[in-house]
Amino acid sequence: MEVEMKIRGLMMDPMNNMPIVILKDVSGNSILPIWVGSYEANAIALEIEKVSTQRPMTHDLIKTLLMGLSAGVRKVVVTELREDVFYAVIWLEKDGQLISIDSRPSDALAIALRLDCPIYVDDSVLHNSKMASAISEKVNSDELRQWLENLNDEDLGRYKM
Repeated sequence: MEVEMKIRGLMMDPMNNMPIVILKDVSGNSILPIWVGSYEANAIALEIEKVSTQRPMTHDLIKTLLMGLSAGVRKVVVTELREDVFYAVIWLEKDGQLISIDSRPSDALAIALRLDCPIYVDDSVLHNSKMASAISEKVNSDELRQWLENLNDEDLGRYKM
């Protein structure tokens, strides 16, 4: 089963200084932090802030290509969490045919933002993410989870491009 999520914001992980995309369940209180690279976070942040660039960024180019080919993105889905790596699929629609494209979650999210399409997370990812956090010895998962759940809008504005 897939759970619809929205991008709640972008911020820096205070423990390792890596960007985190925060996804939040649209109908509940589930959150999913996805750690991404700096370049990927920048691509997401540019679209969240509606900053235009002189030349098209990669995700803007993909949007233009899809529109030129009369193809649309029906949805993006974070499908799997395996060995602390997230996996995603972009579902394209062209001439009534659905096509699945393997993707990094950060790219799928950047494209979803640009094309205003829904974002889903497989419920097994939410379940496995909670289990992985509880087992992880790298960070205190209870503190991290509590910190993420208590984020407010000011906290989410801390990511700088």
